[in-house]
Amino acid sequence: MVEHKGILEVGSVRRNTLSKQVVESIVQLLLSGQLKPGDKLPSEMELIEMLDVSRPVLREALSSLETLEIITRKTRGGTYFNNKIGSKPFSVMLALSVGNLPAIIEARMALELGLVTMAAEKITDEQLARLKETIDKIAASVDNNYGEVDKEFHLIIAMSANNPIIEGMIDPLLMSHDQMNSHIKYRERDVTVRFHTDIYHALRKHDPYEAFTHMYRHLSYVRDKLLKHQTMRES
Repeated sequence: MVEHKGILEVGSVRRNTLSKQVVESIVQLLLSGQLKPGDKLPSEMELIEMLDVSRPVLREALSSLETLEIITRKTRGGTYFNNKIGSKPFSVMLALSVGNLPAIIEARMALELGLVTMAAEKITDEQLARLKETIDKIAASVDNNYGEVDKEFHLIIAMSANNPIIEGMIDPLLMSHDQMNSHIKYRERDVTVRFHTDIYHALRKHDPYEAFTHMYRHLSYVRDKLLKHQTMRES
């Protein structure tokens, strides 16, 4: 790992912006070639001065970058760009799209609609049984706090595509799922169970067309719900 000792150039961030612009400025250090995968970032105090932001805003941005696996923070060791970041372009684009909910939703739909058609051809009986278990768990939830089980349902489908190239898209898929999840203010257990059950039955029949249709209906419903809530919040 290389510790960068030269002078780095980033644009200052206006005080009335949030962590999204900090994320963009830090990623720009990488995209501009000023830093490379594996390089150490400036210290928190240096970044605060360079970007003209508060410590809480910077730390929120760093947390987002860490979640996206773009950086690694080491106790008493500093913060580094991850070595393999070049192999995860979707993660970088997600970082640059923080706050752009419509783009994040569309990215997830593009990935998952393709994955579910491959899953229909390749999913195993064991994976189908695990899918059914997640549906049963959601149906049995009493507090509507089933976000992790919901994510497991979609992860099983993604993994069942059984393709080493596609596997590189799974982490960004889960990241987009988490970002969408953070915007969900209320869950509809019965609606989720209905959508998941329809997808499950299509996969059990190994019907890619039907699987695509039901996954599209599911994600389209979630998209409309999230964007409606966002519009109400902004109005």
